[in-house]
Amino acid sequence: MTKLAYRIKAASEIHGQFTLRSGKISDTYFDKYRFESDPELLRDIANCMVDLIPDGTQVLCGLEMGGIPVVTMLSQCSGLPAAFIRKERKTHGTCNYAEGCELIGRRLLLVEDVVSSGGAIIDAAKMMREDGMVVDTAVCVIDRETGGSEALSEFGITLLSLLKASDIQASTSQ
Repeated sequence: MTKLAYRIKAASEIHGQFTLRSGKISDTYFDKYRFESDPELLRDIANCMVDLIPDGTQVLCGLEMGGIPVVTMLSQCSGLPAAFIRKERKTHGTCNYAEGCELIGRRLLLVEDVVSSGGAIIDAAKMMREDGMVVDTAVCVIDRETGGSEALSEFGITLLSLLKASDIQASTSQ
């Protein structure tokens, strides 16, 4: 896992002044699109994430936009179907916010790339719960350890992470 953490760090960690979705300012940013666009690295991430999928999960639900590549590869590696969750309903066509297979009455797992405040997961879970879906677990590649896990817990969602920001910071090329 240390080697994978280092590969993610080498591919995606950048330094500067960044405003996170939560509004907080950070001097370190994990540019998820850099690890999500590397086919070998994304496959290796998904292969490791398969072990995080709770027993009984029936559908993997990737959150727009960063969760989509992760959920697609995780679906491929696990054999479970994927759904794609938009930030809001479309205003045309089917007017859905969830695309892919049927979700009602199935055991769902939300899939995200990087979690800071947990806000994107909470927003998606609110929409899904309003439609009668049970949403109680999420998985991510990186937990930035900036309060997201705690916020999700307060909202009734358990966050499982492949890596924490501290794991990535501690990783070396060894």
